[in-house]
Amino acid sequence: MEQASLRDLNEPLIDHAEGQFFLNEAFKIIMEEVLSNGTDVKQKVCEWKEPEELALLLDLGVRETGEPRDKLLQRVRDVAKYSVKTSHPHFFNQQYGGVDYHSLAGRFLTEALNTNLFTYEAAPVFVLMENEVLRGLRQLVGWTEGDGIFCPGGSTSNMYAMNLARYQRFPEVKSQGVWALPRLSIFTSPESHYSVKKGAAFLGIGLDNVIFVKVDDRGRLIPEDLDEKIELSKSQGAVPFLVSCMSGTTVQGVFDPLDHIADICDKHKLWMHVDACWGGSVLFSKKHRHLMKGVDRANSVAWNPHKMLVAGLQCSALLLKDTTNLLKQCHSANATYLFQQDKFYDVNLDIGDKSVQCSRKVDCLKLWLMWKAVGSMGLEERVDKAFIHARYLVEQMKKREGFQLLSMVAPVIKERMMKQGTMMVGYQPLGNKVNFFRVTVFSPLLSQKDMDFFLDEIERLGKDL
Repeated sequence: MEQASLRDLNEPLIDHAEGQFFLNEAFKIIMEEVLSNGTDVKQKVCEWKEPEELALLLDLGVRETGEPRDKLLQRVRDVAKYSVKTSHPHFFNQQYGGVDYHSLAGRFLTEALNTNLFTYEAAPVFVLMENEVLRGLRQLVGWTEGDGIFCPGGSTSNMYAMNLARYQRFPEVKSQGVWALPRLSIFTSPESHYSVKKGAAFLGIGLDNVIFVKVDDRGRLIPEDLDEKIELSKSQGAVPFLVSCMSGTTVQGVFDPLDHIADICDKHKLWMHVDACWGGSVLFSKKHRHLMKGVDRANSVAWNPHKMLVAGLQCSALLLKDTTNLLKQCHSANATYLFQQDKFYDVNLDIGDKSVQCSRKVDCLKLWLMWKAVGSMGLEERVDKAFIHARYLVEQMKKREGFQLLSMVAPVIKERMMKQGTMMVGYQPLGNKVNFFRVTVFSPLLSQKDMDFFLDEIERLGKDL
């Protein structure tokens, strides 16, 4: 018995031949179900099931003993079958639809290499690659120098910016905590992403100290009201420290007037952060980069290439104009088991202490490989095409009589499209407006036929309402 146990200890627990065979078979299912059927307009976007039925179909419970290969491959097929096909041309629901195959190859390679982006010794390729990709993005912003980091989502990027702005103004917060600070105030648009409020709560600033600035009829922040509200906040004993403005609001895609906002931030010496998670990719376009005029005057920019550029979830960059190593000063804990200062290479390449994370996933490879494949010109073409599709949709809607949906109609149409599986598009109210459909049309897989399908399908699904 002891000899058998000893023999077991001399062998790995993983059978490489069996594991690699399983992986090859699983990839065949992924190629067929997700990337072939999942991008075919003749196939469904989703196979809708009610939660109780879906749980039974998937047999989600885990057990003491493992299952045979064939059963596991069927589980892979089931997961693919019942998941929403976000690469489908008729998935208009969120801002991450579509697929880029070069980026996807980068995502597969990232998973296979399974490395942690914190030290040069652990991730030499990706430390250098992330620095280069961030440099390329900063150049588009208009900065020849600066810093940055890939974050786990745009919300985190926005929270990083808040934390950095506070630390720059009050570095003692790192050691003494928020009790040592005056009451701080943040200024943003009511159209801004909800992560501004979440960040204020998470960082101990408080929701009551997020001050919403008026917007015009188009949803753009009004600089004059910003100036007045900053003065009012000061008169009430608070210390303004951050303005978070938008380049591509979540719902309407509105771009705030960055140049005018920068004037006010300069006047009051406030950190200017631009949430360009949605709209930042217009910087690739010579036709549309004017929408972000003045972005080079900001202190920080959040940008999600997994949105308009279709780099794949997740790919979220925080870009900084700062050249004083503020990221590391703010977040470092100097863990000696990782960041020894007597290493045999340049320890400035150990970038992990810039992050609040220890384990940090590689998010640069997918963007780098896609950028290498199509170049800046190819990415510019994607941005320009997305604007063309959006304009076409508006023009076609204006030609169709009665193409206005009441608040009770949109939820019913959404239910019907989901249960029939024909397409997915989100809806919501905005201010005093009733429910309306929010369509995202940036996937490189889209054509004008898909725009026409969207309009025809909305009419078909709602013709009896």
